[in-house]
Amino acid sequence: MTLLRRWWPLIALLALAFNLRPVAVSIGPVLAEISRDVGLSGTTAGLLTSLPTLGFAVFGAVAPWLAHRIGAHRTILLSLIALIVGQAGRLLVHSPVPFLLLSTLALGGMAQANVLLPSLVRRHYPNHIGLATALYSLLMTIGVTLAGTVTVPLAHVLGGWRASLSAGVVIAVAATLCWLPLALQAGKPKPGGAMTVSLAAVARTRLGWAMAIMFGIQSSQAYAVFGWLPSIYRSAGMDQTTAGYMLGIATGVGIVPAFLIPAYVARTRNPSVLFLSIIACLVAGWTGLLIDPMAAPAVWAVLIALGTSSFPLLLALFGTRAHTPNGTAALSGFAQSVGYLLATIGPLGFGVLYASFDSWVPPILLQMTLIIPMVIAGLYACQPRIIEEQLPGLEAV
Repeated sequence: MTLLRRWWPLIALLALAFNLRPVAVSIGPVLAEISRDVGLSGTTAGLLTSLPTLGFAVFGAVAPWLAHRIGAHRTILLSLIALIVGQAGRLLVHSPVPFLLLSTLALGGMAQANVLLPSLVRRHYPNHIGLATALYSLLMTIGVTLAGTVTVPLAHVLGGWRASLSAGVVIAVAATLCWLPLALQAGKPKPGGAMTVSLAAVARTRLGWAMAIMFGIQSSQAYAVFGWLPSIYRSAGMDQTTAGYMLGIATGVGIVPAFLIPAYVARTRNPSVLFLSIIACLVAGWTGLLIDPMAAPAVWAVLIALGTSSFPLLLALFGTRAHTPNGTAALSGFAQSVGYLLATIGPLGFGVLYASFDSWVPPILLQMTLIIPMVIAGLYACQPRIIEEQLPGLEAV
């Protein structure tokens, strides 16, 4: 029983991590079918693919404040409930506005949990941050991969995209059952506890902004891939199922880096060389899609997968660039809320530019241009700096 009590938080964290991407990624492979059935235009389809980043920007900023008021564990329980209600509700509607609103609710739940996850790793496993981060990064990547690869086959077997997306509701319910004991046991924070580092304080640090820019552009790249990569391949003549598999490759190849990178970063003072290697793969992948998507589609998907693996690097940096759970939560909250606001450029810009030019060249060139500031910010964030050392002072939220 003692062993179970010790490791149950990790089980709950991993179940939560598995849920933090499918609600967003599963839309891309069946976007054309959803647009037809729900009545989404090209612009509203672009808005749908940008909702994950908007949700992270808005709801992610609230997460540290809400956790300070009712506790991080209870906040995540509410997030999982929102994830369930939003995903289930949007399967029942047939018009654009309620579909977008319910998607926003689900993505808001995902956003709050995502922001708090690094701080809970530090709280429960302060001596095993690298391993715990590697494990939940791995589960998150597996969730992304499965969402990208099985959505279309499930739709064919079960009779449509609505039945297929119901799988997300099932796994969210399972994660809620895992999380419920932690939320009940933790209760509300005690008055007079540790001071909470405010987002305003982080906003006055160079490290906070460097990680926000790095995170934002990385997310812009990733969500552009999640939302539009199948469409790029389908426009080039690939069938729907194979295009879904290409998205599966673009996410699935990242499983190994998702496990190895956090463990490496936790033991490395300056992972700049690793970061630049990731960027080189990203540039090569976008270049292949720009020149000829069908020349070597699997190769481009693999390069994109390796090029978006700066995400587990960032997850590890959240845990290693702060000394306390409060500092981790504030750094994560600021970087993700500001970063995801910047990240809306990716999926929304993809939709708008493609609709305007009827070509994938302008949106791909936009993503390649954004890599320049990402490199500058990323090299700064990779330096061995600690957020508490840059804070003008600890402030209560």
